[in-house]
Parts: sequence; structure tokens; C-alpha cells
Amino acid sequence: MASPSRRLQTKPVITCLKSVLLVYTFIFWITGVILLTVGVWGKVGLDVYFSLFNENATNVPYVLIGTGAVIILLGTFGCFATCRASTWMLKLYAMFLSLVFLIELVAAILGLVFRHEIKSSFEQGYMQALTQYNSTGDPRSQAVDTIQRTMKCCGVKSYMDWGQSPFYKANGIPQSCCAAPGNCTQESLKDMVKAKNVVFTEGCISKVTSVMESRMGIVAGISFGIACFQLVGMFLACCLSRYITNNQYEMV
Repeated sequence: MASPSRRLQTKPVITCLKSVLLVYTFIFWITGVILLTVGVWGKVGLDVYFSLFNENATNVPYVLIGTGAVIILLGTFGCFATCRASTWMLKLYAMFLSLVFLIELVAAILGLVFRHEIKSSFEQGYMQALTQYNSTGDPRSQAVDTIQRTMKCCGVKSYMDWGQSPFYKANGIPQSCCAAPGNCTQESLKDMVKAKNVVFTEGCISKVTSVMESRMGIVAGISFGIACFQLVGMFLACCLSRYITNNQYEMV
């Protein structure tokens, strides 16, 4: 049986570890809420953009929603395990954190490795949306208009790409390509030579690609940061479990 002074030294350590782990678990829970919110926002607000990708890419918001929900549940479980000071629950919490860590790490690596395929998928989807473009307001046509207006671009590689589309033969270049909407007339939009002076001439793929590349490093860094942050929780949970076990052993 350990001396009373030894036990008195162990208890403050346990209290400190519990406090730190509770703070960590709360922050971890907040990241889950953020991921869930971003997933819902992406599904509602960015669904028009995802319509230009393949079917796998359209599942991205659902992945974020699912990941956020799992983190919220896991954070709640971690808080309960910490308050209860249950060694087996803390070990289970650490194991769950390790699994989420590995999943996020693999996802970040796959995102970097296959980023060129993502760009290629977007280019193919954009080209297909351009050839099928119409003015009825379907999601893919809306996505093309939104991108051309916000990115100030026109066509895939240049505004000349519209010359091959059925829409151009009947209506000319879409109004979303106009640099100044008031200067675009039906006559100028049906003539590639005249259109050059009133529409955005740069293609959208180059602009979208540059934005994706600039954001890819930030997204990868955040993913790795969140993954490494979970190592802290794993370490704290394991340490707390060990100290609780040692304290129970010393009291025998």
C-alpha cells in the first residue's frame, strides 16, 4: 500500500489532467459543430457548384456532415468518460480518437494525391455543362452562370468555346459572360469578333484551377492540424487512465 503522501501527490495530477482533457474535449466538440455546419452550408449553398463534378464529389457535403456528427458524439462521450473517470471509457475514447486521426490523415493525403483528378473532373463537368447549357435555369446551367459572373470569366479555356455549343447557335454567348451587362447586345453576343470587346475573354478553368490550388494547401494544412490535435487528446486520455489506475492500485 502506498503512503498517504504519494496518494496526495497523485490526486492533484488526476484533477489537472481531467480539467485539461475536458477543455480539449470541448474544443474537439466545437470542431465537430463547425464541420457539421460547413457540411450543411455546402449542401445548401454550394450544391450548384458540386453539380459540375462527378457523382463522388457530390457526396463531399454528406461526408462533412457525417464526420461532424461523429465528432460531436465522440466529444460528448469523451466528456462523459472524463467526468466519470472511467479507465475503460477513457481508453475507448483514445481508441476512437486514433481511428478518426487515421481517417482524417488518409483523407488529407488522398486529397493531395488526387487533386489533379479533381481538377480534371471539374473541367470535364464544366465542358459538358457548357455543351448542354440552356436558359431554363437547370442546376448545371445556373452553376455555369454563377461561376462566370463571380470569377469574371467565360467558357472553359476562353470565350471562343461557346462557339461550339448549341446555345450559341441559337442565342449567342450567355449574358453571364458580359463584362458590363449594359454593353451586351444580342447582335454582339452572336458575333465572336464583336463579343471579344464586351465579354470576359479568359476561360474559367484557369481561374478556378488557380483558386483550387491556392486553397488546397490551406485545406491540407487545416486537415493535418486537426488530425495532430487529436494526438493531444489521445495522449491526455491515456495519461489520465494510467494515473487513475495507479491511484486505485495505491489505495489497495
